[in-house]
Amino acid sequence: MPVVKINALTVSAEMREELERRFSGRAGVVESADGFEWFELLRPVDGTDRYLVYTRWRSEEDFKRWTESQAFQRGHAQAAADADQGQGQQGQQGQQGHGHGQDPAQGQGHGHGPAQGHGHGQGPAATGAELWSFEVVQSTGPAPGA
Repeated sequence: MPVVKINALTVSAEMREELERRFSGRAGVVESADGFEWFELLRPVDGTDRYLVYTRWRSEEDFKRWTESQAFQRGHAQAAADADQGQGQQGQQGQQGHGHGQDPAQGQGHGHGPAQGHGHGQGPAATGAELWSFEVVQSTGPAPGA
């Protein structure tokens, strides 16, 4: 059964551009994962300070396998290194990932949650993160040929 994982990231107005820049640096990393179906970074427009990071997976097992993979670790570490290099700073060791499937209290994530970040000079891009999990019980798309 397909699953959706949504990271709800609390981001201040002054850090929005930085968060989007950090995510653009990870483009292409997850798309080759077995079971990956969709990714979207959703920017708030109605007065909220929460970005949503939406990913859809063929199964919970596929999502878990991705978060435990070397590709996940390498891709997130590379995004962190690129961000650090762009800021002229040296990143903190062991702080990697975008928080997909990670507990924010563990100090992981790409600067999205409490006590997270990579020494970007600006600190974390978000002040909080929650991972929401859903099973897809109904889905629809455009009619064939539309």
